[in-house]
Amino acid sequence: MDSLLLKDWKPDSSLVVPVTNVPKAKFRAIDAHSHTYANTPGEIAQWVRTMDEVGVETTVVLTGATGERFDKLAEQFLKPYPGRFQLYCGIDTTNIEAPDYPERAAAELARCYKVGARGVGEVVDKGSGLSRGALLPRDKRLHPDDARLDLFWEKCAELKIPVSLHMADHPSAWRPPDSHQERTPNYQQYNQYGRDVPAYEEMLALRDRTLERHPRTRFILCHLGNQGNDLASAAKLLDKFPGVYMDISARAYEVGRQPRFAAQFLTKYKDRVLWGTDQGLSLEMYHAW
Repeated sequence: MDSLLLKDWKPDSSLVVPVTNVPKAKFRAIDAHSHTYANTPGEIAQWVRTMDEVGVETTVVLTGATGERFDKLAEQFLKPYPGRFQLYCGIDTTNIEAPDYPERAAAELARCYKVGARGVGEVVDKGSGLSRGALLPRDKRLHPDDARLDLFWEKCAELKIPVSLHMADHPSAWRPPDSHQERTPNYQQYNQYGRDVPAYEEMLALRDRTLERHPRTRFILCHLGNQGNDLASAAKLLDKFPGVYMDISARAYEVGRQPRFAAQFLTKYKDRVLWGTDQGLSLEMYHAW
């Protein structure tokens, strides 16, 4: 076995223990973090059937879309299946240097709300800013704490819709992808090491400035706020910002490796931590959760 690569090692277990399979949630569940994994009417219909089978009442689809793209998704998801999906829209980040940008972004949010948007997200900033395309110089990037977004966040508060905010990433993403790297190779697509982005700690500080600046806006921090490795720090954040929530999506490994402390955390903040998956729509995925 000296020449066997770890990625190819798939041992058969000899462990003999009682096994409990949970095919369906005891109570109707709400998945607070999913994406547009289904693209055709047939795929969406199959998704609903799978939700019925596993006991998911509603799935929140974080589209990140605006304009015609969001309108099309509303037609596909909301009209045929009322109550089964909630759609979150995105932020218009075109021409962010224009003087009318703040008003334009807020107006598009209000328009998407009329079409059916009931939240904003997933808003992702790992250091490159919110604008898509070529990486802008650091002083030109649009981050969530930018004054140009003040009107947008306040509009979210006015409409009483939450924002799913993904700031930074797992702290290991700022470490070299070497033999000491904590996460497996398939996660290295998210690695930020060597890129022209602020440090992990700087990104969390930027996030906290956003929360302080907009206390009326309800933010849901995706992936345990990317602090699942340090739940004591995550708890301090929730204590400091009573209007802030977290979701547990794509971070089962974080709670799994600290089961006792995670159980205490989830029990204490049971009204502040939302269940979300962020891992596709297969039956096996739901059963794993």
